[in-house]
Amino acid sequence: MSKQVEKPEWESVAEAFEASGLTQREFAQQRGVRLSTLQSWVYRRRRAATARGEPVRLLPVQVATAPVASESVLEVVAASGARVRFAVGTDVAYVARLVAALGK
Repeated sequence: MSKQVEKPEWESVAEAFEASGLTQREFAQQRGVRLSTLQSWVYRRRRAATARGEPVRLLPVQVATAPVASESVLEVVAASGARVRFAVGTDVAYVARLVAALGK
């Protein structure tokens, strides 16, 4: 893009990059844009998304008895009744996103 590009256009370019599945370098080469400019706008888009963020939704939980030490699987039961089993040591953030998605 040799002409001066406006902010809304760069925001759409950054959004297209996120959906492309390409590396930043590949995407910049295909679109004919400077890699550093693309990186800047992708960073701004991600920072703005983080600032907006999704509101935190707290879900009711019920504490059960502690699992027997030999068990290597834990279970989360969502308010909807959906059950998610995962191995001990699974990333807690991943489990939280999964439970949140099931609650939608």
